[in-house]
Amino acid sequence: MTTAPRLGMVAGEASGDLLAGLLLQGLRARWPGLASEGIGGPKMIAQGFETWWPHSKLSIFGYVDALLNIRELLSIRKQLGTRLIANKPDVFIGVDAPDFNFGLETRLREAGIKTVHFVCPSIWAWRPERVQKIKAAADHVLCLFPFEPEILHQAGIGATYVGHPLADAIPMEPPRAASRDALQLAGQDTVIALLPGSRKSEIKYIAPALIGAAKLLAKPGRRFVMPVVPGLRGLVEPMLQGADIQLVDGQSHVVLAACDLTLVASGTATLEAALFKQPMVIAYRMHWLNWWRMKDRGLLPWVGLPNILARDFLVPELIQHACTPENLAREAEALLADAPRRAALHQRFVQLHELLRQDTARRASDAIATLIGA
Repeated sequence: MTTAPRLGMVAGEASGDLLAGLLLQGLRARWPGLASEGIGGPKMIAQGFETWWPHSKLSIFGYVDALLNIRELLSIRKQLGTRLIANKPDVFIGVDAPDFNFGLETRLREAGIKTVHFVCPSIWAWRPERVQKIKAAADHVLCLFPFEPEILHQAGIGATYVGHPLADAIPMEPPRAASRDALQLAGQDTVIALLPGSRKSEIKYIAPALIGAAKLLAKPGRRFVMPVVPGLRGLVEPMLQGADIQLVDGQSHVVLAACDLTLVASGTATLEAALFKQPMVIAYRMHWLNWWRMKDRGLLPWVGLPNILARDFLVPELIQHACTPENLAREAEALLADAPRRAALHQRFVQLHELLRQDTARRASDAIATLIGA
């Protein structure tokens, strides 16, 4: 291949857009003339991505949300697949969003388009039956975590450990003072970050518990900051009901760099908190039907990414019925009162950061180049 490749891509919701934006940044460093198009968000657009539908269309979670939006999702996937097949890209990269991307990738692959899936679904924790779907959908999988390629290789699936792009993007020593200045937080304040998630359903089910915990934790010298995905602030504000919480549009990394502890929804944000070396309490609640269908399907005793990677309960996990303001506040107070525990967490998170810092963009672009003969 003598010219820069053209990519089809799909990334769903804010976490997928973040990962895809970092990947595109690295791919453009290798191929300055790279073209990319499909479904994405602002981080991808900043890297020259042409978005045909906004990534918010895929920002759903669980069976209930999927059923409510199934007709629109299937229509978008069909239209997108037809458009990509008519004007074939050199490779299609599906970033996370497996329920949407696997079906699309399978169709594109059958049409002769090379397919890459970026972010191995957590088959080692949930839904091991997805292995066969991955095998049908992806020519190659780019894995964020070091133990994943072996699992996929055993199933005959091509895979490469590329590390996590957030580990490259987040500094080993977070800019605490500068971040506090940016948020107008005093250096001596104890700052607690509240991260309820990026989906509407997460705001609905998780934010009230975090806000309730903040009310219980409130005392002189403590400040509470909640980064909110742009567009969802209107959902959060009515929930505050007098709670003294500083809302920030986006800027979750600035907030994590500035804080002393975070109450955080399970997901990518827990890994971000670990990379910022922050003690945390992991929280999650969902619609009762989603919980009923998922509660007995876990293959591991852990839910949060830092705990899964450490294979230990480094930080507390309060899931579903345990996710109450009282429980969150109690675990937060215990962490704030235990300086040796916080120091031990910091050291474990440094080790995790070093493990995941692998120059992801270079490793990923090497794997993609090999796949397409570039």
